[in-house]
Amino acid sequence: MEKVFEYKMIIQRYEYTPINRTTVEGKRHYCLPNGEKVPSVTTILDRTKPEEAKQKLQEWKNRVGVERAQQITTEAANRGTRMHAYLETYIASDEMKPLPTNPYAHPSWFMAAEVILKGLCHVDEFWGSEVPVYYSGLYAGTTDCVGVWKGRPAIMDFKQTNKPKKREWIGDYFMQLAAYAEAHNDTHGTNIQDGVILMCAQPRLLEDNTYSVPEYQEFEVTRDEFAHWRDEWMKRVELYYLMS
Repeated sequence: MEKVFEYKMIIQRYEYTPINRTTVEGKRHYCLPNGEKVPSVTTILDRTKPEEAKQKLQEWKNRVGVERAQQITTEAANRGTRMHAYLETYIASDEMKPLPTNPYAHPSWFMAAEVILKGLCHVDEFWGSEVPVYYSGLYAGTTDCVGVWKGRPAIMDFKQTNKPKKREWIGDYFMQLAAYAEAHNDTHGTNIQDGVILMCAQPRLLEDNTYSVPEYQEFEVTRDEFAHWRDEWMKRVELYYLMS
């Protein structure tokens, strides 16, 4: 890929201690450095999902069929995993892997390229990629990237989607940003109050067997609304422990 902006190497401003994933009753947890096991951010969000959201998900499964729904979900997860791997490699080395020979990997490669060209150009500093964060006694998780976004310390998360999304549909993503920011603040004494979702929709396969340009979307959460999503997240954390 042709370089269109100056590369910023990872600046190790904080020491990110690895935390091990584990499973408790089939749900993802993390084992903290002190040996304590806490639920992941996604485990909390899944467990406390509102009934309306659960019902909509079930209606979709009924509409497309359970087998087809599982296929769509698996394909999306695989596509997202590959896209994340390409982005992680780029952040760490300033090298985008060549277009893979496996055609099934092409959509992920094109999506990662769009995120690099249209999103990562706004990053002033990378502090870390696949960063483990935890809020002692409450939760833990792994955020895709921490650094300086448009001049402000921020949490950055990469998302793939089958179709472009509207802002009002992705409240859980904003709560994830707030959760990771609060965990980083708690562990490292920072004051991160900004975050951004860098999202890319899968490209369409055209009649000539080439792909359309993936649609890139960017959703920022600035300090003006960060407090709202932090409060919404902490309500979900409280609910999770009340349900446990």
